[in-house]
Amino acid sequence: MKNLYLFLLILTAQFTFAQIRFQNIPENAVYPESQAVETITANIPYQGYEETQAYFGEGEYEIFVDNVDGVLDKPIIILDGFDPGDSRDISGLYASLSFDGENLADILREEGFDIVILNAPLYNTGGKDIDGGGDYIQRNAMVLIAMIQQLNADKVGDNELVVLGPSMGGLIARYALSYMENNSLDSETRLYISFDAPHRGANIPISLQYLINYFADQVGDATAQQVVDELLNSPAAKEMLVDHLLGHLLAGSTYEQDPTKVLPLGAPNFRNEFQAELDGLGFPNNVRNVTMINGSGNGTTTGNPGVTIVDTNLEIDAFTDVDVALKFTPEANQTNTVTDVTVNFLGFPVSTYQTTSLAPSNSDGLDSAPGGTGSISDALGDGGGNPILIDFIAALQQDLYSFIPTMSALAINNPNWYATPNLNDSPFVNFYIPNENENHVTVTAASAQFALDEIRNGVVSVGENQFSKFVLAQNPVGNAINISIGKNFRGERFTTTVYSITGQKLMQKEWNEPTQHLFWNHNLSSGIYLLKVDSGTAIETIKMIVE
Repeated sequence: MKNLYLFLLILTAQFTFAQIRFQNIPENAVYPESQAVETITANIPYQGYEETQAYFGEGEYEIFVDNVDGVLDKPIIILDGFDPGDSRDISGLYASLSFDGENLADILREEGFDIVILNAPLYNTGGKDIDGGGDYIQRNAMVLIAMIQQLNADKVGDNELVVLGPSMGGLIARYALSYMENNSLDSETRLYISFDAPHRGANIPISLQYLINYFADQVGDATAQQVVDELLNSPAAKEMLVDHLLGHLLAGSTYEQDPTKVLPLGAPNFRNEFQAELDGLGFPNNVRNVTMINGSGNGTTTGNPGVTIVDTNLEIDAFTDVDVALKFTPEANQTNTVTDVTVNFLGFPVSTYQTTSLAPSNSDGLDSAPGGTGSISDALGDGGGNPILIDFIAALQQDLYSFIPTMSALAINNPNWYATPNLNDSPFVNFYIPNENENHVTVTAASAQFALDEIRNGVVSVGENQFSKFVLAQNPVGNAINISIGKNFRGERFTTTVYSITGQKLMQKEWNEPTQHLFWNHNLSSGIYLLKVDSGTAIETIKMIVE
């Protein structure tokens, strides 16, 4: 193979990998005003699985105080997710909470909550360079513990914290809060919101992993090698990925597949060890645990098992071209060729590379499972201006794949990734689950409403409601608004008013001595509104979504 290196050098200059993205910032995103960035260092060191000593983790954060009194008294911590290279800064994390021209953080600040964004940066500690966005989840959790303790010391009053963890941030939050309970450290936290976090593992198509590694190792592409080193082989990726190329390599080889290792395998000495450690910690007991996910709850798949991702010929120059074919992992108990690469020189094949995959007997291959989706074109940075990569992306027959499976985001331990989730098997007490698969950590009007309801009241369902005086029985609403009345307010005279999000009064109606519900037909357009309910003795404003 090495005697083909001169031919393959042609690829080195042209077939490069751009910045990989696993979380896009929405169009028309709302960014925050400039604030002061501060640094925080963990009080508890952590020694990774392959490290010879423990290191103190570091983070950077900004506090965006509320727009009501400007006092840090109701902190909500929002964490960074998987972000090797720190391509998504604090401003980008804030902006990622945008939806429909609004921003969840802005809405909360208008209601008196303070937003604390905790980012995982690049830093050096104890002489070791650490990429926080791809570092051990445990070490990042120790940074969060320090952040929690600092906020509890600095805040005014005794309001407990809320922690929202998108993606890997959901694992960091879970680990930190459980660790604090297990070590008698008071977190003073009332609510943990997991946002499409991989509690049972994450997925990047193994065919794509093999391809990137092949071009890094055999073609000598420096950018591909950087992707392998900093992303695929980062501690966090090795802890989270259910199927990792390191689990399949032939002994003594850095790219060839061991033909006996075709079932999904995690990174040796990382994946199984981390999952066992996380399962041992469990979930925090003194915190309300809820989740909002992006994967479908009704079994909708992302493509089909074994589907062709791409099957194309890439022209490198007048003498050299490459045949590339990638597939999703196959149906249950079936084997297929997931990666097939042939380098041709003057029309003759001079190098070939193939890998195979076997799906387990109890589940179809993970790539097409219901889940929050990732994008191959995003993973290749939309080509980064590289004409070869742009041609590759243009030839994609299947761009989206299951990145965070529904079962994983719900923390349900079921070996069948395609089963209809039984929510009784999930440790969470409340859920936002869409019917269609959504892009990973995408905030929608409906999921934002779920988070707002949880943060405001601690619960959203009418039967469980202990705090709200009035609550929408359905939100988003259909053709009629159905308002449930707390039993202490029944029989009073009500005035209900609907405002636009900018404060314009749109509808108003009065009710005399209603019993349990207020039913109100409307002709409102789809969008977000404010519903004000006034019983004469109590007033509550509810954010309402009309589908």
